Amino acid sequence: MAHPPEARRAVRDAYVVDKLDLEAAAARAGVPYDTARKWKGADPNDWDKARAAHSLTGAGAGTIAQLVLHDFLIMYQATVDDVKADCDMSAKDKAETLSRLADAFQKTISAVAKAAPDLGRYAVATELLADLAGFVATDFPQHRAALVDILEPFGAFVARKYG
Repeated sequence: MAHPPEARRAVRDAYVVDKLDLEAAAARAGVPYDTARKWKGADPNDWDKARAAHSLTGAGAGTIAQLVLHDFLIMYQATVDDVKADCDMSAKDKAETLSRLADAFQKTISAVAKAAPDLGRYAVATELLADLAGFVATDFPQHRAALVDILEPFGAFVARKYG
């Protein structure tokens, strides 16, 4: 039995975009599993590669950017600590190393900002909330309890929106 092209697209989209296993994707589109398996195997566009690439978009890219930034910052701090501790390294070599490290930092931050623009917004929002809490604690201590009641759920809201 021949299936319309829409059925093949529906199976592929369910598999690639919705991340259903092939059997569930076939069932959703109302086609037999064996048919879906043949379509997947015969398509010159690799469905598994498309699925992986799709994972890198949207929230996937943000997650990867967070991991890259996290790993970079750990290596950055370790390198700074090593440079500080190395008594045999000349001041010129230390300055050169730190200059290269600063350049790598700028490039990494720029790449992360492009891959996940919401991370920067989340960082600013988080810093702003911390500044507000500090400001209220020092200048309006009588309102601290009320602010805590508001900031806790609002912090969760900000994390969902930007995090």
